[in-house]
Amino acid sequence: MTSSVQPRPVDSRAGTVGTARVGRRARDLVPRLRPGDVAVVDHLDMDRVSARALVDAGAAAVVDAAAIISGRYPNLGPRALAAAGLHIVDQVGPSGMAAIRDGVQVRLDGGRVLVDGSEVAAGRPLDLPAIEEAMELARGGLARQLAALTHSSTELLRHEEDLLLHGLGVPRLTTRVRGRPMLVVARDYEHDAGLRGVRAFVREQHPVVVAVGAAADTLRAERVGCDVVVVDAADDLPSAATLRAAGDVVVRTSGGGAAAVVEQLERLGVRPSLIETSAATEDAALVVADAADPTVIVGVGLRSTLEELLDGARPGVAGTVLTRLKVGPRLVDAAAVPQLYSGRVRPWHLLLVMLAGLVALAAAVSVTPVGRAWADSLSDTIQGLFS
Repeated sequence: MTSSVQPRPVDSRAGTVGTARVGRRARDLVPRLRPGDVAVVDHLDMDRVSARALVDAGAAAVVDAAAIISGRYPNLGPRALAAAGLHIVDQVGPSGMAAIRDGVQVRLDGGRVLVDGSEVAAGRPLDLPAIEEAMELARGGLARQLAALTHSSTELLRHEEDLLLHGLGVPRLTTRVRGRPMLVVARDYEHDAGLRGVRAFVREQHPVVVAVGAAADTLRAERVGCDVVVVDAADDLPSAATLRAAGDVVVRTSGGGAAAVVEQLERLGVRPSLIETSAATEDAALVVADAADPTVIVGVGLRSTLEELLDGARPGVAGTVLTRLKVGPRLVDAAAVPQLYSGRVRPWHLLLVMLAGLVALAAAVSVTPVGRAWADSLSDTIQGLFS
């Protein structure tokens, strides 16, 4: 539905009320959001990471100039917004977005955006049932997206065969890895739940911890040390303290352009390694981890399903597919760890077994003539003590 910029009085007081915060992309808008604000964006097919960022920032509603779910593929962002209870209006159009001034108080009534009781924009209201229906229709486009993905993977393999298949150009880590498990953590899909699920594994198995970008600071806040930090030359760096504490820092770059980042790291006293690839940073981290020959790689916050790989229409999806095929025998998703690993045997486990055995032995002896005689003698002794 196109937006309406002709204001008309509206008397109804129903709907969501909040301060409008206007920005093109969700991730650029998040730092300015306050709980209860209305996020006004222009984000076609919003992905789940962007949606979760808006939810975590406390947004009460989202107004999108574009189609938040266009039907090209079943993107996961709208479902995350609706499940969190946010009011969603999309397809208000560029003119509708331009009519909503940043910082103004707005009220959403169905698909209408109201300022001072007058409608300044209108679009398509979406709730969870409508989103589920749209996603079901969008699944019909998966075959077309998969065909494009296959073509992209072939082209990427042609250009990066030496790196992805033969390991040429993968930096050697100074951290000792061979014969040890590794944990690769990215701040992407359900990384917080994934970290909770592997706490016992980390505490008892002491894996080599590889953090991708901002996940390094998250792990430091959780008091988990990072042995390797993999960063993107185009993204913001983790804190200086986190980088200095790491044993290895690897910079992912595509087609050069890493000189400024290397110089910045060297000023911090960090000597980085470089890996040149068009694959995403978390995929570069998996390539680096696999080349170090660990026993197993546990991935936290990594995309694993086809819908997750397509979500966000990232240009590096082909690299993700090839990387998963490369490290497949070693890679385990964090969600599976609690099912596969219950922890080491602790002393109190042995004590419980011993106590259970003693109780079973006592029960068995008590039904024998000797056991009954002992029980009678013990009963007489206790009565004598109390007498």
